[in-house]
Amino acid sequence: MAPSILTALSSSHLQKLDLSYNDFNGSVISSSFGQLLHLTHLNLSASNFAGQVPPEISHLSRLASLDLSENNLMLEPISFNKLAQNLTQLRELYLNGVNMSLLAPSSFMNLSSSLTSLQLWDCGLQGELPFSLGKLKQLEYLDLSFNHFIGPMPDDFANNSRLAWLDLSHNSFQGHLPFSLGNLKQLSYLLLSDNNFTGQILNQFSNLTRLIRLDLSSNKFDGQISSSLGSLEKLNFIDLTFNNFSGKIPNSLFNLTQLGLLDLSNNRLIGLPSQINRLSGLLVLLLSDNQLIGPIPSQISRLSQLIYLDLSHNFLDGTILDGLFNITELASLDLSNNRLIGPIPSQISRLSFLSNLDLSHNLLNGTIPSSLEQFEISHFNGNQLKGGPTADDSFSKLKLFDLSDNSLSGPLPTEYFNNFKAMMSVDQEMDYMRAGNLSTSYVYSVTMTLKGSQIEFTKILFALTILDLSHKFTEIPESLGKLESLIQLNLSHNSLIGYIQPSLGNLTNLESLDLSSNMLAGRIPQQLVDLTFLAVLNLSYNQLEGSIPQGKQFTHLKIFPTKGT
Repeated sequence: MAPSILTALSSSHLQKLDLSYNDFNGSVISSSFGQLLHLTHLNLSASNFAGQVPPEISHLSRLASLDLSENNLMLEPISFNKLAQNLTQLRELYLNGVNMSLLAPSSFMNLSSSLTSLQLWDCGLQGELPFSLGKLKQLEYLDLSFNHFIGPMPDDFANNSRLAWLDLSHNSFQGHLPFSLGNLKQLSYLLLSDNNFTGQILNQFSNLTRLIRLDLSSNKFDGQISSSLGSLEKLNFIDLTFNNFSGKIPNSLFNLTQLGLLDLSNNRLIGLPSQINRLSGLLVLLLSDNQLIGPIPSQISRLSQLIYLDLSHNFLDGTILDGLFNITELASLDLSNNRLIGPIPSQISRLSFLSNLDLSHNLLNGTIPSSLEQFEISHFNGNQLKGGPTADDSFSKLKLFDLSDNSLSGPLPTEYFNNFKAMMSVDQEMDYMRAGNLSTSYVYSVTMTLKGSQIEFTKILFALTILDLSHKFTEIPESLGKLESLIQLNLSHNSLIGYIQPSLGNLTNLESLDLSSNMLAGRIPQQLVDLTFLAVLNLSYNQLEGSIPQGKQFTHLKIFPTKGT
């Protein structure tokens, strides 16, 4: 906004000015804003301002709300101190993303005692939090996430008795949680993830009866999960993942009938409680990477609203529970890396919303059931399966398909590839695969071998398409060349004979091609040089002959040694 316009406005009685979500092309905030002396609300957020926050903003002594968030701004200590000292009527201060790395946290002691909302996430703040924050007794919303704070959580938070939202996540706080947290009886959201908090959770939360969301993930808490959490009846979200909790899951948690998400993964918990069916409204249940043993309890099948179930990386045994396929809303099911035996139940076809299925690395046998048409991601690898679905089945939505390391044999059915419709068209939508009927932020994740390395995709782009059929097939069908959206193709460690299909040159999005450890003969097709995204080509341990094609992508390609050729 031109300074002349601001000068003209200065003679008016303008009280509220909102210029948020514009594009001022990296221009500086004009010092002329300081002339708008009647302003009570100023919002310049997300408008591509840059440079220093002008000290003249501190002249706006009537301001009740100031929002400079999500720009490319820097606020020096002298300017902040002027803001804190002069804006005595300020109730809302939003400086998210403003560079305040030179500011000492002790400067907070000068802030207006009238503040009800203070948001300073991702400001580069560092050091220990000052105890003076306790004097902000009107504070209802405090967000200091994504900074570099260290040291313990101050005890004087107990004085902020009106706090409803406290977010200290993604810092380096340490030590035990103070018992004074129990004084924050208005608290609805407590977010402390990604810090270095330690010790046991005792009764610090027992008085927080209004708590809706509790996130203590990615810390160093240990001991048993406190049974006192079961008294917080309004809880809708509990995330305790990536800690060192041990022992059994307390039965008191199953009093939380409003719970929609329970994430206890990546701990050292044992046993699956039989009362879990009492969580009748549960949408997401994540218990992966623990020490759960025994069969899958039948009570899980009574969680009729469940959309996302992950019991992977435990020690579960027995057969796959038939009752799981009565959970008709299920969109994602991960039972991988357990000790499950027996066939894959044919009832899997009942789950019409299921798009992500991972049964890999178990001891399953028999054949892969038919009716996979709704799946986007299917992992059956690392089992003892001997037969796949018929070639007549539809695979129209499949993006990731892994049958490797089983007991499959024979030629690859040509019709498989004619039915992989989703792998034939390139998806330009740069979004992530997620449960379509789930409103939370959870998206699908997967671990694959890509370009020779084991990689975990914590988010999977719609555009990612991978086909892994390594181990025990005999021929490369020409129809593989139709799957033009493929990014990775792995046919290694089979008994492939014949020659490399020139039609593979049509896979123009391919980044990794592994045909190693087969019995392929003949020359490397010249058409492969047209694969302009190809970064890794592994043709080792075959019976290939002739020279390696030259030019185009092959000039910069990482080609594995052609041993055995």
